[in-house]
Parts: sequence; structure tokens; C-alpha cells
Amino acid sequence: MSRSAKSSASLTGDLLQVDRSAMRPLAERMRPATLDEMVGQRRLLAEGTALRTAVEAGKVHSMVLWGPPGCGKTTLALLLARYADAEFKAISAVLSGLPEVRQVLAEAAHRFDGGRRTVLFVDEVHRFNKTQQDAFLPHIERGTIVFVGATTENPSFELNSALLSRCRVHVMEAVSPDDIQEALRHALADPDRGLGDRTLHIADDLLRLVAVAADGDVRRALTLLEIAAELAGEGGDVTAGTIEQVLADRTRRFDKGGEQFYDQISALHKSVRSSNPDAALYWLARMLDGGCDPGYLARRLTRMAVEDIGLADPRALQMAIDAWTTFDRLGSPEGDLALAQVAIYLASTAKSNAAYMAFNQAKRDVREYGTQEVPMHIRNAPTKLMKELGYGTGYQYDHDAEGGIALDQTGFPDAMGERVYYQPVARGLEIKLKDKLDQLRAAREAARAARDD
Repeated sequence: MSRSAKSSASLTGDLLQVDRSAMRPLAERMRPATLDEMVGQRRLLAEGTALRTAVEAGKVHSMVLWGPPGCGKTTLALLLARYADAEFKAISAVLSGLPEVRQVLAEAAHRFDGGRRTVLFVDEVHRFNKTQQDAFLPHIERGTIVFVGATTENPSFELNSALLSRCRVHVMEAVSPDDIQEALRHALADPDRGLGDRTLHIADDLLRLVAVAADGDVRRALTLLEIAAELAGEGGDVTAGTIEQVLADRTRRFDKGGEQFYDQISALHKSVRSSNPDAALYWLARMLDGGCDPGYLARRLTRMAVEDIGLADPRALQMAIDAWTTFDRLGSPEGDLALAQVAIYLASTAKSNAAYMAFNQAKRDVREYGTQEVPMHIRNAPTKLMKELGYGTGYQYDHDAEGGIALDQTGFPDAMGERVYYQPVARGLEIKLKDKLDQLRAAREAARAARDD
């Protein structure tokens, strides 16, 4: 091949390389190449921190990076390999099975024998089962790989204790709007990797809207900015209308069945329990906005009515059921207000968990005492034979007793004796129930004492 032909081929290859680079998403092009370029994560990566010092020295260790989407887990893993001059290999627990894992580990072992380390990045490692997670253990122990697992879920629940014992868990946080806005400005100014050659014009307040809408996810923010740039008008002006169009129907961080989901339902329940209707409304709105099934929320609100309000205000249960029925009839968004109304009421009314605690104690006694015979005097006696066998003998019909209550009649199995489970509190309707039951229990004790004398 002639020199000119070679030059032409080289030029064509360079052009193709440029074209491929231009085709990569903005978020990928702007991926930080150094620790200084990373935004957020100051607690982990600020100057002088243990992790940063180790990374800059090339002394990387096996770790699990736990944090929300777009906080920099993949980027940090790439930088670990770069600073340590190690091979970087990435697999996804969603796309890879045990055969792929074994192949990557075998390649890493071969590389290790040749004197080169491998940083193995496992995205969404919580999706691997126990057998798949165990496959990494001997290679971590021998140093064949530097294991870096990324997860959005709590490692304590999702990862094997054997794997956790061999890794350091680093918690990464959602990136703040200020830091995301800094990343967006950098992307707008960078002519090589970013949008600096586009001469875009976007006001700071609109850029702030994008940063907030990204909900802590830098990757999402850059994607939104890239879409806005494509929609920009003549002269590169990104208008408020453009941003409104880009941000339409955006979603919040919310993973049904994941930790975010259970954290938020816990926050809603505890806000109701602590009589904070404003916080309860916020968490209810957060979950609805995130796409939580309103039927699930109606069921949980009903549970709160019986667990935390109980007999201090029996109307709470009926209101919860009514709100549930209302939502079923109206649907969303009209029915959302019914859920909001009952959340306010549950948080504002008197609270008592006395019925909840009493029932739990009764269940403990059932487990502890096992199957006890029903006392003869309170057994059902529908037939002549049963009556002849003594079923119902000695039963006192309360309506015929003085005051409408047979005070000396027992209701528990003989082996247990009388028990006290329900202890109403001095709040709401239970104030009256407590007074009545205190008097009744004292009268029962006196009647039984007189009977036994």
C-alpha cells in the first residue's frame, strides 16, 4: 500500500473514531477522568480522606459501593483501575450468569500470573444469588481480582456475609443540586467532550431546574441537558418552554420493593404515629409521585388506623376504609385526596397501641400454653348428649345477672387463670374505656375472692 493510501486509511480511521466518540451519550463523554473531576462524594473523596489517599497511591482494596443511581459508582470503579494501572473489567449481574463470571475470573487469574491486576466491577451485584456471589470469594482472597461491587440496595440484606467480610462497604450519597449544576456547567463549557462547541445559551435558573429534576443523579441531569440541547432554537437558546418540555413526566428515585420504597413507607407510618400531619402528607405525596400503588398505600393507612390509633378513636378505621373505597371508585388523581384526608386525620387524632399490644400478648400466650381445653361452663351445648356430658354446666347468663355481668364467671382455660391483656391508655375514647374496665376488673376480683372464701 502506498504512503498516500496509508495516510488516507489512517485519516478515515481517525474520522470514524471521532464519529464514534460523538455518538456516545453526553453522560458517557463527560465521565470524570480524574478524582478532581468527580462531583459530590466529598465525605469519601475529599483531599486527605482514607479512600482518596489509597486510590491516589494505587493501593486499591476490594469494596462494595452502595448508593443511588447516578452518584458515581461506575466512575469511581474506573478511576480505581486507572490510578492503580490495573485492567478494568465490568460485568452486570442482570446480564451475566455463572459461566460468564467464571470466564472473567479465569482471564483475571491468567492476567494475575502475568503480573497485572484486574479491577472487576460488578454492577447491581445484589442481583446475583448466593452461588454466584460465592464464586468471587477465593479470587478476592488470593488477590486475583480487586472486587468492586455496585448496589443500590442495602448490602446487609442483599449480599452474603462471606462476601461482605472480604470487602469494605463505602456509602455513596445522592449528588446535591449544587454539585449537579456544576457538572452541567462543565458540560456546557467543554468543547471536546461536552457541548462547548454548540454555543448554547441557558439561564442559570433553568439550569437549576434541570439539576433539581435530576434528583441526585448526575447521569440523568446530563441526559436531560443533552435533550434540551437537541431541542434548542436558533442561536442555541434553551428556553423555559424547552426545559418544561424536557422535564415533563419525569420520575423520582423510587424502587418498588427496594430500600427506597420501604424507607418511605416507614417515614409515612412514623409521621402518622408521631402526630405530624404535615410530614405524613409529604411522604404520602412522595410515594404517589414515585409511582407507588395507591391501593397499597390505602392498605397501609388502614393498618395504621388499627395499630396506632386503635380504640382511642374507632372512627379512624372507618375513615381509612372509606378512603380506600373512595379511591377504588374515583381512581387517581381524584381519589388521591381521599388518601391525603385520612392521612391527616390519622396523624391528628388521639393515638393508642393498646389493642395492638394486647393482641400480641394473647398470641404469645397461645404459643406458650399450646392447645388448652375450653372450660366446660362456656362450651357450646347444642345436643342432649353434650348437655349430659356437662357441656355448658355452671354457665351464668350475664343478662340475668345483677348489673348485666356475672362477675365471678371465668373466661380462660383453667391452666392459665385469668389474664389481663388490654390496658387502655388515658387518651381519646380509651379514657372512658379505661375507667370502665378498671372498675369492672376490681369488681371481678372482689366477686371471685368472695366466691372462693
